[in-house]
Amino acid sequence: MTALPSPADVRRAPKVLLHDHLDGGLRPATIVELAAESGYDGLPTTDVEQLGRWFQENANAGSLPRYLSTFSHTVGVMQTHEALVRVARECAQDLADDGVVYAEVRFAPELHLEDDLSLPEVVEAVQEGFRQGCADRPIRVVTLLTAMRHAARSLEIAELAVAFREKGVVGFDIAGAEAGYPPTRHLAAFQHMQRENGHYTIHAGEAFGLPSIWEALQECHADRLGHGVRIVDDISVDTSGRATLGKLAGYVRDKRIPLEMCPSSNVQTGAARSIAEHPIGLLRSLQFRVTVNTDNRLMSGVTLSSEMSALVEAFGYGWDDLRWLTINGMKSAFVSFDQRLALIDNVIKPGYAALSA
Repeated sequence: MTALPSPADVRRAPKVLLHDHLDGGLRPATIVELAAESGYDGLPTTDVEQLGRWFQENANAGSLPRYLSTFSHTVGVMQTHEALVRVARECAQDLADDGVVYAEVRFAPELHLEDDLSLPEVVEAVQEGFRQGCADRPIRVVTLLTAMRHAARSLEIAELAVAFREKGVVGFDIAGAEAGYPPTRHLAAFQHMQRENGHYTIHAGEAFGLPSIWEALQECHADRLGHGVRIVDDISVDTSGRATLGKLAGYVRDKRIPLEMCPSSNVQTGAARSIAEHPIGLLRSLQFRVTVNTDNRLMSGVTLSSEMSALVEAFGYGWDDLRWLTINGMKSAFVSFDQRLALIDNVIKPGYAALSA
């Protein structure tokens, strides 16, 4: 029997990340230092180890709104040009150290204006940080600009995404609590992206079910689904293990709509009971366009390598499975086809071939 990939080998594998929040991946030590520099006094503790544990414990609340409440502290220390550059630089470095070769990192510019930065200045600072963090490292980091679904600035953020698309921004997103804030509230933003031939993903099917997914796809025409885990509500499995897809699930699979799945985060927010019971196992077996992501590395205490290793442990995934998931991610990226193909053919396939030899 072939040995399963070890955590150390998974870390060496070339990986692709599509769903990672900048304000959800800070180093605890950086939060403490930035809080001291800026005068932010809201941290529950300034002990680095205790702070890291605090984030994970409080994100482990079993509900999306409580999970999201932890971000007040990370956003609170990300209000200056220097802080944004540092956080973005360290994000790129941490991802590169984990073997990630391509990452789309998202953030909401509207959350970083308390110290009088303009929206373009926020984007420029983050882009500068990513440039610094990627220097001399085998990784490419691009960005998605996120609008908060409970706010009313989505069209403005979509216009910003288009304005910066030649400067490292590859797409648009909406995020935040789903219940009560349907994606159709932001149709003007999505229509702007369509008119400008832009790409966008929508957080849907995480805390809220099939109606959220249906609206994101059929009324807002999303290119990808952020999470999309509740699509399993439209799949029935009989006692013999035979799966029957409903019309929406069938559409998602037939159209190869990418699902940005974040297993550990989904367990924390109550969207899945455990990694072993996470719908990713069923969806992978049914050949949905599944991708594996971190969501928020600080809050979940994960890396992309640890998420993949958790799937190896839960489902017995081998190198072929991890390669399939990685190529799914690169196929679904928002950069151009030739760039996607070059990474698949020149980096990802050779990397997995060497590891599985």
